Amino acid sequence: MTRMDAFRSRVKGFAFGGDYNPEQWEPAVWREDVRLMREAGVNAVSLGVFAWASLEPEPGKYTFGWLDEVMDLLHDNGVSVNLATPTAAPPVWLTHLHPEVFPIREDGQPFGFGNRLHYDPSSPIYREYAANITTKLAERYSFHPALAMWHISNEYGPTAYNEAAAVNFRRWLRRKYGDLDALNEAWTTRFWGQIYTDWDQIDVPHIPRTWMNPTRRLDFKRFTSDALLECYIAERDIVRSFRDDIPVMTNFMRFFRHADYWKWAPEEDAAALDIYPNPAEADSHVSAAFNYDLFRSLKGGQPWMLMEQSSSAVSQWKLNVVKEPGRMRLGSLAAMARGADSVMFFQWRASRGGQERFHSAMVPHSGPDSRTFREITDLGRELELLAPVAGTTSRSEIAILFDWDGWWGLEEVFGLPRNDFSYTDTVMRHYTPLWERHYPVDVVSAASALESYKVLVVPNAYLIDDEGVRRITEFARNGGTVLMSFFSGVVDGDNRVRPNGYPGAFRELIGAKIDEYWPARPHEEFAVDFADGRRASATWWREDLHLETGTALAAYADGLLAGRAAVVENRYGAGRVVYVATLLEQAAFDALVAETVEAAGVRRHFEGVPAHVECSVRGDDAYEYVFLLNHSGELGASVPVGGEGTDLLTGEAVSGQVELEPLGAAVIRLARA
Repeated sequence: MTRMDAFRSRVKGFAFGGDYNPEQWEPAVWREDVRLMREAGVNAVSLGVFAWASLEPEPGKYTFGWLDEVMDLLHDNGVSVNLATPTAAPPVWLTHLHPEVFPIREDGQPFGFGNRLHYDPSSPIYREYAANITTKLAERYSFHPALAMWHISNEYGPTAYNEAAAVNFRRWLRRKYGDLDALNEAWTTRFWGQIYTDWDQIDVPHIPRTWMNPTRRLDFKRFTSDALLECYIAERDIVRSFRDDIPVMTNFMRFFRHADYWKWAPEEDAAALDIYPNPAEADSHVSAAFNYDLFRSLKGGQPWMLMEQSSSAVSQWKLNVVKEPGRMRLGSLAAMARGADSVMFFQWRASRGGQERFHSAMVPHSGPDSRTFREITDLGRELELLAPVAGTTSRSEIAILFDWDGWWGLEEVFGLPRNDFSYTDTVMRHYTPLWERHYPVDVVSAASALESYKVLVVPNAYLIDDEGVRRITEFARNGGTVLMSFFSGVVDGDNRVRPNGYPGAFRELIGAKIDEYWPARPHEEFAVDFADGRRASATWWREDLHLETGTALAAYADGLLAGRAAVVENRYGAGRVVYVATLLEQAAFDALVAETVEAAGVRRHFEGVPAHVECSVRGDDAYEYVFLLNHSGELGASVPVGGEGTDLLTGEAVSGQVELEPLGAAVIRLARA
């Protein structure tokens, strides 16, 4: 039994609860809290995330009495604890004694107290004090009966430009390159005469006054992710040294650019996500779905943990609208549909003061006699009904590449043909037509195994290393279909332009050479004619393609590139490659994605289901669990279901089709044939 299997067995299915901050309240409130937790069906809480100052009010002076009482109280009431190391919030005495632990910002200014994540992850002083409090917690609570999981720190993210960071950066570079000759070659320092002759000459890359060496900046992004990971591993190893059968994790964030989660996930027992889809954005549930697919994929398709979401409104945007009745439930089921084995919130009880005093909570300021708490309680009852789904997995024949190196290469440096790329927007442009057509999708990195897929979608893979190139090329040669968008395969892992013409990595794969990249002028549009007679418009980007082994599926119909291919098809080995060299209008691009997937023989589970209904399947050897979620607040839907089954939410038998009300949901259990 794995650590996560043991955790699921302990909570009897899905973990349900949220961040609990009892240090903000008097003990009388604690007793009211556990009573309400029982009423709502809460079986797990994250405890102590920001409690460092309450646990160690002075250096070396520990006040664990209140935490002892809370841990005992939770255990006595059937609530398991995901105990946090509080190292995301160093106490003021630490920063007052050692102001050097404050991170220096990119502009050279210090990051003062009263914010969050106010530490330099490379600081040896910070790491020493973090190790001390972690050790004390592990000594005291490793065998407490309430302990079910360790939660290391919280939302790792600070980027520091301190002297300690510079020292650690140089140490990291020595490990990576071995000697300065290799570094100078990788960074192309002969350009602009930037050759380094001593390691001490290398500093952190502050804000450039003109422009900056792009590989230096890229390596600093990689280093920062690794420095944060070192902090996590150090604390994880401390708690593991006391007890090894308890799962250990930390919480990641939606589309977070400063940490490469592909490197982090293998170090955790479960990938865990904090996510706050904006109710004011009509399509926020689609980008949330991509993040859920990403987090399921980070550990090879294993269930992941939804560690934070909001019960209603948040407080971090300019306009913070509420989640309308039913939206919180639907969003929770959407995460579960794509592999989440927990539904957790920030936070249990709304705070009276502080930055997030208007952030919604499971128990809002209006108390338990409120719409929010009634919806929380109803959700808790439904999660008990869905317990058999916990631990099940999903299958997909389509993968989409999402790679932090590629993201950093495209957005963290300057000097590209365009400097306004949005990697995440491009990824969502490729993902959305698949979501709308109800295709299950996995997410892969440039180092992932691809053999199990029929289709690989590659959005803007501008920077890709040789191993990633090899894997994609082999995937096509062995019979896979690759759908690739423009400005891909341009530079290697050191951000150096690949030789032998654009796109150096994929010229043979796409069957064409690119003479020049032609970013479009503001408001410039051009027509594209497809070989089957359809005409579409395009904008933003063009490429001057010269066909070699490829053939044109579409060509520019006007302008200086009239007649040149805009979309190329190439047969490569036993596979097929479709390369899109421009930004097609959305409808034409969506149709191209659908045609490419269908031609690859990908099976479509749900035919004729409207796009506002989300369809997803989890399963095990015995059953499939079909999640049907209607995201429309106005339209109902009829969804055909293959076979006879049971709606776990209602207990009713289902055959033929399911009727969904606006914001309605069903979870159908079907026996495998």
